[in-house]
Amino acid sequence: MKRTILTGALALVAGVSSLMAQQAQAKPPAPTKEEVAAVQALFAATRTGPDATIKAAEDLLTKFADTSFKDIALFSEAQAYQQKRDPDKAQVYAERALEANPKNFQVTLMLAELLAQNTRENDLDKEEKLSRSEKYAKDTIQLVNSAPKPNQQLTDQQWGDAQKDITAEAHNAIGLAALTRKKYDVAIAEFKAANDGGSHPEPAYQVREASALQMAGKNDDAVAICDKIMADQQVYPQIRQVAQAIRATAIKAGAKNTTVPAAQRAPAAPAAPAAPAPPPPAEKKP
Repeated sequence: MKRTILTGALALVAGVSSLMAQQAQAKPPAPTKEEVAAVQALFAATRTGPDATIKAAEDLLTKFADTSFKDIALFSEAQAYQQKRDPDKAQVYAERALEANPKNFQVTLMLAELLAQNTRENDLDKEEKLSRSEKYAKDTIQLVNSAPKPNQQLTDQQWGDAQKDITAEAHNAIGLAALTRKKYDVAIAEFKAANDGGSHPEPAYQVREASALQMAGKNDDAVAICDKIMADQQVYPQIRQVAQAIRATAIKAGAKNTTVPAAQRAPAAPAAPAAPAPPPPAEKKP
C-alpha cells in the first residue's frame, strides 16, 4: 500500500499558484505569464502520461532555460522515465534535478530508491552505488524534517504526516540496500523503523521486515509478522501472496507452524441454513 501523500508528487499537491508564490519570493523576478502557462501545461501533462510529461518538461526547459522551476521540470521527467520502466534515464534526470536544487528531498529520495532497487549483488560497482543510495536516503531524512511547509493550505497535521511518510520511505531504501549487502540485522531495523515511523502501518514494509527476519534465520519472528499481515483483510493480494511464501519458507526452515491468533482471524462466513427435514411418510390406511 504505497504512500502517496506528498511523495513523488509534492509539487502537484502544492498547486501551481502556491509554487509560483514560493519561486517569486525565492528567486525574483516573478515568472512571466508565458512561463506560468508552460508550468501549468507540465502539470496537466502529468495526468496524461509519461510521454506527454517528457514533452511538456522539455518545452518548458527549452523556452525558459533559466526557469526557477528547472528542478521541478527535471524531476517530472525523471518520474516519467520511471513510469516507462527506464531507471537509467530516470536516474540521469533526477541527478540533473538535484544539481538544480540540492535541497529537493523528493529527488534525493528518488535517487536513494533507484540505486537501492536496481543494484544487484554481482555488480562490480555494487558498494559504490549502495553507499550513494544510503547517503541520499539520509540526506532525505535531514532535508524533509528541516523543510518548511511547502503550501500554507496544508494543515500542520498533513505536513507532519507527509514528513513521517517520506522519512519512512527513506528508511525503506536503506533497508533495501542492506538486504543487497546481506546485512540482515540492519535491514530488519530499517524496515521496522519505516513501518513504525510512518503516519500509518505499511504492509509493504512489514513484509520486507519478515523477509529479512527469515533470511537472518529468525523464522518464528518472520511467521508472526506474516500471520499479522495475512489477518488484515485490507492488504493487497500481491502482498498477501508474498507473506504466504515467506511464511512457508520460514516454516520449512524450522519455524513452528503457528496459526493466526483468533483475535486476528477474519470473521467466518455465515453457515448456510440447514435443509428442512423431509416430511414423515404418510400413514397407510388399513
